[in-house]
Amino acid sequence: MEENFNMVAKTLFGFEDLLANELTQLGAQQVKTGVRSVAFVGDKGFMYKANLGLRTAIKILKPIHAFSVKNEHDLYKNLYEMDWAKYVKPTGTIAVDATIHSELFTNSLYIAQKTKDAIVDKFRDTSGERPNVDLKFPDLKINVHIDRQQCTISLDSSGDSLHKRGYKLTTNIAPMNEVLAAGLIMLSGWDGQSDFMDPMCGSGTLLIEAAMIACNIPPNLMRKEFAFERWQDWDVDLFEKIEASLLGKTRDFHHKIVGYDKAPSAVAKAIENVKNAQLDDFIEVKHEDFFKTQKGGDAKLHMVFNPPYGERLNIDMQEFYKNIGDTLKQSYPNTDAWFITSNLDALKHVGLRPSRKIQLFNAKLEARFVKYVMYEGSKKGKYMA
Repeated sequence: MEENFNMVAKTLFGFEDLLANELTQLGAQQVKTGVRSVAFVGDKGFMYKANLGLRTAIKILKPIHAFSVKNEHDLYKNLYEMDWAKYVKPTGTIAVDATIHSELFTNSLYIAQKTKDAIVDKFRDTSGERPNVDLKFPDLKINVHIDRQQCTISLDSSGDSLHKRGYKLTTNIAPMNEVLAAGLIMLSGWDGQSDFMDPMCGSGTLLIEAAMIACNIPPNLMRKEFAFERWQDWDVDLFEKIEASLLGKTRDFHHKIVGYDKAPSAVAKAIENVKNAQLDDFIEVKHEDFFKTQKGGDAKLHMVFNPPYGERLNIDMQEFYKNIGDTLKQSYPNTDAWFITSNLDALKHVGLRPSRKIQLFNAKLEARFVKYVMYEGSKKGKYMA
């Protein structure tokens, strides 16, 4: 039996409860939410499972040591005293990143450098050899987190952020983060039991994440590598067993997932990404201007999209958001429509009252994720008032 240990999953602001629920469903123990993070307990196999199967996690960290620090000497001394040979060979490679929330320390790059110095000096003094730094593909990626006077040293089991799923071949100017896309779909309550539409689909991120949720496909199957594959205790047989177990829990999907975009280049990119994700059996992408479309059929439609914010596009935002409201009201009865925007002023021009409004961040932009319920009925559309 593998022994259990503490881990921390990092996420985006507002997704903590989603991630805690995902962890609980996967089988994590002692799940506890924080800010942009969720702590939990599991064994090595569960660490592999968390990296493969969590949709709203950005990183899975394994804390290995914690101590109090008042100055850089405390930091260096504590790091030097650790037994780093347990984690990396003297001839191996390392990378260090640091996050700091402290009045005593202000420069995260300096803290990362100081951490590297302590580790390298320890190896040089004990073995005569020293690890080199490799920022792209290190054997060991180390995370330093200082909160006031408390320092936690963790091993980064993920490597590249887990939003890099591996299915995107091409993107647009402002591609949506895959973790953000998955979280939005989950927040919207979509469960794969109805048709799904993204009427402004860009390079197809929301469509692909929706299909993976509907079919219960692990989100990170297509990643080239996780950091733990370079660890000294890497167990490829256990990993393949976990992978096969997750794949055995996929399910059929009997509805439609449709994406529209009025830019031919976006449609081409979305089709390519959908094909690369091997989801073209479930997703159809069409060259359409949403404002000139109508809902087909009477069945319930679940819509999630990411309209332009005006950050990079030179369009009349008030008119654009008014058109969103008019199109939903006149042409999309029996639809739950959700979209995210950081243009809070333009949101006022939709002309419909949202039934839900959730505060989130898209990158560093404060945003709102809003829901409009369009009821069946007259062409004018009875909507949530």
